[in-house]
Parts: sequence; structure tokens; C-alpha cells
Amino acid sequence: MKLLTSITSVLVAGVAAVAMTACGPTNLAPPSGTSPAAAATSSTASLTGTVNVFAAASLQETFTTLKTQFEAAHPGVTVIPNFGASSALAQQINQGAPADVFASASQTNMDQVVRAGAASSFDPFARNVMEIAVPPANPADVASTNDLAKPGVKVALCQSQVPCGSVAAKVFANARIAVTPVSQEADVKAVLTKVQLGEVDAGVVYATDVKAAGDKVKGVEIARDVNASTSYPITALTKAPNPGAAAAFVAYVLSPEGQAVLKSGGFDGP
Repeated sequence: MKLLTSITSVLVAGVAAVAMTACGPTNLAPPSGTSPAAAATSSTASLTGTVNVFAAASLQETFTTLKTQFEAAHPGVTVIPNFGASSALAQQINQGAPADVFASASQTNMDQVVRAGAASSFDPFARNVMEIAVPPANPADVASTNDLAKPGVKVALCQSQVPCGSVAAKVFANARIAVTPVSQEADVKAVLTKVQLGEVDAGVVYATDVKAAGDKVKGVEIARDVNASTSYPITALTKAPNPGAAAAFVAYVLSPEGQAVLKSGGFDGP
């Protein structure tokens, strides 16, 4: 009788163990291979409010697409972009502007925000290279970087503290030329506008800006041995008014879906 009781106890314990295993733990991590965007969507489906995204001017086209896609995935959230020079955006953030996300075209400007305590970490999400933009008719016959240093060629550049200005300076240093601009603009889109209006013979902008402009300008590629690139970091800011939605937006930019949008816009991977 004792033997029968022992056997019965073992069987009951075994059945209970199998039942617990079938139920599984209640806090499973996402399966391997799940994209950050999918994980963010599943865990932040109830997000609401606005997300103020301060982003480099060169991100205008791609981040406008990302805004649309993110809002479709999170109907309760409205993304409000603020595009401009990374240097100016960093200054605004450090002065207390109500921003949730900062996407910079330069590590230097992101470092300024981190040092000020407005961000604690960041992730690189894209890279970009420089290209010469000229009017479609190319009146000055600009065919290479060296042509920008020729007398009489009117060139527009970004201001030196702006990422597109500092990266252009690296290109000129690599090419060992001196370029005197007739105009120095606040951001890359302003340089592109000068070219589109025919006010200058050439402007040094990002390759993605030439692509976005379509037939409004003509692109002149810069030789690889003299070209320069810049890395784009992104962060959810430490004092973000909507931290949950800010983190979700950053995750979306880093996700395969977000990276596909950036790649289609001409950006290289980080």
C-alpha cells in the first residue's frame, strides 16, 4: 500500500510539472530575430501624445517618410519634426527646448548635447558623403572638386560650424585646394536652394540632398580619395516630455523598416 501511494505521488508531481511547462513563463523575451520596430509596436501600442523630433536638415525627406510610417503604426502619436542645422538644434536643446529626440548629422553636435546632460547615450544610424550640386545646365562646367577653386566660379557652402560645412572643409583639405565661397548658408537645404535658383555655380552638399532634389540640380561626384563622410547619431533625450514615444521612435529608426527608408534615400548604413 505504501508503494502504491509513493507511485501515485510521483505521477501527480510529474503531471503538475508538465502543466507548468506548457503554460511557460509569463515574461518571455521577444524571439530571436524580432525587429526592434516589431518589438516596439507590440510593447507600445497604447502610446499617445506628440513626439518632437529635432533632426538635421539633410534628414528632411527620409524623416518625413518615417514620421508617416511611425504614426500609422501608433495612431495615438503625432510626430512633430523640427529640421535645421545640427549645430543650431544642439544649441536649442541645451537651452531647454522641449525636444524628445535628437538626430544629428555630426557626432560633434551630439557630444555637445551629451556633455550638457541632455542625453546620456546615442546610436549611430546612418552615414553620408559629400557631393557637388550644380544647376542642370552646369554653366561653369564644374566637373571635379578642383574646379571649385577656379577664379570666377561662384560656390555656396554651409557655415563652418554646421556639419555640412565642416565636412566640406575636410574634402578641400584632402584635395589640397582653397575654396572661397560667395555665400555661407545656415544649413544644407539653404545651399541647395542657392544652386536651384541659379544664384551660384555650385554648392557642396550631401549626396542624399542631390538625390532628393531630382532634376532641379545636377550632381558631380567627388573622387573617393578626397571625399569625406559624416556619421549620424540619434538619441531619446533625457528630459523628453514623452519618453516612451521618444524611445519607440528611435527604435523605429534603428529597425530594418527604418533603415530601409534611409537606404532608399541614399544614406549608407552606420
